Amino acid sequence: MRDDREKLQDILEAIERIDRYAVQGRQAFEQNELIQTWFTQNLQIIGEASRSLSSAIRDQYPVVPWAKIIGMRNILTHNYFEIDLDIVWVAVEEELPSLKQSVETILRHLSK
Repeated sequence: MRDDREKLQDILEAIERIDRYAVQGRQAFEQNELIQTWFTQNLQIIGEASRSLSSAIRDQYPVVPWAKIIGMRNILTHNYFEIDLDIVWVAVEEELPSLKQSVETILRHLSK
């Protein structure tokens, strides 16, 4: 069974995969179906890894909007035809940088 460190690392890796293409900007995202799919797939990974974290970790770091992350994963996974690409872009541009910082901080605390 994978531990919390590995799941947090999964989150960071998914963010890094998104970042590789986010630098191309919103126009590239809007015009390229492959980038859209890439972002939604990696956001699903982030949500699934968050969902599978221990409740102890989620409770210890309430500043991270775990429920919101997991909720987005549920929409991306189960309501595929209702995905709002504007919301996906906002999540990538505005939410992922702070999530990345939070996960890196959590990993540093777990390494002590």
